[in-house]
Amino acid sequence: MPKLKTHKGASKRFKKTATGKVKRGHSFLRHILTSKAKKRKRKLGSNVLVSDADTPKVKRMIPY
Repeated sequence: MPKLKTHKGASKRFKKTATGKVKRGHSFLRHILTSKAKKRKRKLGSNVLVSDADTPKVKRMIPY
């Protein structure tokens, strides 16, 4: 079997955890922040896990 290539766009957006789950960041935190609540901006700054439906596709893009 040939080696699989990593999808470079996905490798910049997703990280694997030690248990094999996939982390992602939030969108909506780049600009026009004055109209967003402090609580909302704080929660957007944290990382969350990729949903169960999307996990297999993301794992194929970042095999290593």
